[in-house]
Amino acid sequence: MKFAVIVFPGSNCDVDLYEAIHSVLKEEVDYVDYRAKSLDDYDAILIPGGFSYGDYLRSGAIARFAPVMQVVKEKAEEGVPVFGTCNGFQILTEAGLLPGALHHNENLQFICKPQRLKVENASTIFTSRYTEGEEIILPIAHAEGNYYCDDETLEKLKANHQIVFTYPESDNPNGSKANIAGIVNEKGNVLGMMPHPERAVEAILGFVDGIKLFRSLKEHIQDGSEL
Repeated sequence: MKFAVIVFPGSNCDVDLYEAIHSVLKEEVDYVDYRAKSLDDYDAILIPGGFSYGDYLRSGAIARFAPVMQVVKEKAEEGVPVFGTCNGFQILTEAGLLPGALHHNENLQFICKPQRLKVENASTIFTSRYTEGEEIILPIAHAEGNYYCDDETLEKLKANHQIVFTYPESDNPNGSKANIAGIVNEKGNVLGMMPHPERAVEAILGFVDGIKLFRSLKEHIQDGSEL
């Protein structure tokens, strides 16, 4: 089992993801440069948070054109699991791998804090270790985490059970539509979310709810089951 952590100019959460896999999950993982043209050696692809290309145009808008993203698209179409957190979520929407877009937070401020979440779908390859309706805490750290989609897309997300994580209605930190914090694609092998599960994998970090996501993914790969 081998994981790839894609590294773009400006990524700053790549080490967090790497250590979550290497030190906690105890699995093989590589940093993979944004110019890479093959991901054939990997069972799962992880896209970290940070500020790819400095967010100079729009978060994720330049990274979507990196050579590796064409390969990520091809692997996603083949059913390879792809996970993106924070800037990784932004990149996945910009690349068209997930619907919708991430706008500036409603209060126009950068938000960094522990955040309560609800697990809406515990039947994905990323969430099988959770229970539906479970409340968890994961850190957030973003300025453009306000998820938006049109009403037609929202109804489709709901109908297909693609909404995986939500914020409490009374504690939506960024104004995301329908309190959305994370979604999967229709096939269920691509997950994007604003919170950082890789920062919540050991008690020493203050939170442990994130490790279930990576263990869920590990078990899916071990089982070799199709989506």
